[in-house]
Amino acid sequence: ILMDCPDQSLGQFTDFKKGDFEANWNKLAESKFGHVYQVKLKLLREQYAMKTFDTILCTNNYRKIIDEVSKIAKLKCKYIISVHGICSEASAVVMEHMSNGSLNSLLASMSFMWPKKFQMIQETAMGMNFLHSMKPPLLHLNLKTSNILLDDHLHVKIADFGLIHWDEGMDKNEFMEYLIARGNIRYIPPEIFTNCPGPPGPAFDVYSFGIVMWEILSQKKPYPGCSVPAVILQVSQGKRPCLEFLPAPRPSDCDQMISVMKQCWNQDHSKRPQFVETRIIYQSLRTIFSLFFNKHFCFDFTDDQNVEDSVLSLLTKKDFGSFRQSVKREDVCMQFSGQKSLLHYTVASGDLESVKHVLSLGAEVNSATAKGYTPLIIAVLQRFHDIIPLLLEHGASVTHGDEDQWTALHFAAQNGDDRIARILLDKGASPNGREKSGWMPLHLASQNGHESVVRLLISRSSEEDVVEREEEHGRTPIHLASFYGHLNIVKLLLTLKADPNGTDLALSTPLHLSAERGQNRVVRHLLKFGANTNATDKKGCTPLHLAALWGHAGICRQLLLNGANPESKNLQGWTPIHLAALKGHEAVVVQLSQGGCVNSRGQNGWTPLHLACHQNQPDVVEKLLAAEANPNTAEDSNGWTPLHIACIGVCFPCVLKLLSYQADVNAVNSEKVTPLHLAAKQGCEAIVKALLMNGADGTIATLSAFGSFGILPTSLAILSMAKKGNPRS
Repeated sequence: ILMDCPDQSLGQFTDFKKGDFEANWNKLAESKFGHVYQVKLKLLREQYAMKTFDTILCTNNYRKIIDEVSKIAKLKCKYIISVHGICSEASAVVMEHMSNGSLNSLLASMSFMWPKKFQMIQETAMGMNFLHSMKPPLLHLNLKTSNILLDDHLHVKIADFGLIHWDEGMDKNEFMEYLIARGNIRYIPPEIFTNCPGPPGPAFDVYSFGIVMWEILSQKKPYPGCSVPAVILQVSQGKRPCLEFLPAPRPSDCDQMISVMKQCWNQDHSKRPQFVETRIIYQSLRTIFSLFFNKHFCFDFTDDQNVEDSVLSLLTKKDFGSFRQSVKREDVCMQFSGQKSLLHYTVASGDLESVKHVLSLGAEVNSATAKGYTPLIIAVLQRFHDIIPLLLEHGASVTHGDEDQWTALHFAAQNGDDRIARILLDKGASPNGREKSGWMPLHLASQNGHESVVRLLISRSSEEDVVEREEEHGRTPIHLASFYGHLNIVKLLLTLKADPNGTDLALSTPLHLSAERGQNRVVRHLLKFGANTNATDKKGCTPLHLAALWGHAGICRQLLLNGANPESKNLQGWTPIHLAALKGHEAVVVQLSQGGCVNSRGQNGWTPLHLACHQNQPDVVEKLLAAEANPNTAEDSNGWTPLHIACIGVCFPCVLKLLSYQADVNAVNSEKVTPLHLAAKQGCEAIVKALLMNGADGTIATLSAFGSFGILPTSLAILSMAKKGNPRS
């Protein structure tokens, strides 16, 4: 666990006022339990995330949430989201803002390389280790990829712990229903679905972690297309996400990772490893990641026979003086497990004098392990700045790659170490060398936001290298920097003639990617350099479509001011305002409705108002009607008006708003079905009364709807109430 000392200036648990923040709150995510906004504190001008809770659904739980987060607000863990306080006026928790959003959305939109996947899994494990190390352990019970957030450099922090509790005497079915309502069905262990007694313990989180591991490795969703009952049945029977979905080829380290994953989702909760009190998860992951990440790099000396009698035991004890006295020339020629040499172990120990001594005895400086790691790669991973020049002086190759063709420069770029990168480049390392998937060091540095490394690599590259594509998705460095919001890197690449309108294999431009991700400043800069606001990707979507879909009102405003066409239709026939209405983004709907497209007809002739009613979005309905949306437009296939759709969806608030804007209460579709027919069939007395009070005609008979000829609304109402056992029927 890497836990900093509490910072009293930031760790104070404050009850913020709404007025402490600037007025423009940017919605980042939403659910029926609440919303997440990006807000800016007026005093410090710093960005925060504010998670609001629905006051009806979370009335009892909100107090418990506040009690939990206040206990740990002053603790700082590298892999846990920092909580700065609450905002009682908004029923919200105020947290640090994570610029790259949730792992869930990134896994669906970006391809990650194996080292980055391994890093994310390990950092998640470290965060869970921290929570479970508390006394008593703080159970997450809500661990999923949407609650794992990423910062500027794609490092993990766990969020939303403390939201779900098990109370003494709680009914297990009620607890399971609450979990399912939060969208957690794929992360719930089998014992919750069975008659297994007792409350959930640490093994619950370990199971969820196993599913998260599979998602990261596969970059797919578990149990695709399965209903809630189908998932429950599969999990109860011991079935797990399919291992065939894990991409191939994959590094040999992945086999160990899969083994840990299977242990974590074991059907028997008592056989799952724990994050604390056992070595299984932490130690297994540390060994797996050791050759990728310097922070947890170490060779496992216990792999080798007679280790206690060998010079390796002196390295494990860090008795470097005795090691140098004991080591002999024949020791240098020995090969240990995994084709490791004594020089590999000596470099990993970090002792410069011992490395000098082993080299003086004739050690082969370019010896490679079974996975292709040379002593130089190990030194780069460990950031041993004094050992690296020594190895290079003795002829270490800067072009040698591991089994995935990652060179030392690739690892330096991934880690953001410009000092090591400069040393390697001075010794002839190629700035445009490609690993197995086609990534150059510049791609890695651009993705991870390492500006100093990007500048260095560009200074040693040709102009053509700046626009080189990685093979898998065809994205250039500016695509990657734009997607992850690294503004300074975007500026630098644009000044070096990077094409702001270049497309990847999905025909997405940097503007598409930054608009989708809500990278306001990047969007603004791309527009200054002539980015095309009306370029379309393979789905026919413009940047405005993507900004509208994800609710980025500020970006929509920028795009419109720069000539974006609000009437543009994607391949499904939807305009941007259709997508905003579909997702319930009120601010975006208001922004786009000013362009006169409020009555645009999309697929099957549906207007944005049809979609808002279909999705039960009364606030969006009101905004559209206020912008002069026509409440009586009939769609093409069946002639349904928005009022028909609001009635069949039993959205009483939508019905009232439509009626207040003179929606035709007696509109008939192609089968002479009126809104009153639909409300009566649904058995919604409130809507029926509202329609009748506004002049609905109860004598209109349908043509053939509902399996009968000429049926009246009164008959439908009687049938509906009878089915529900209403004595008044």
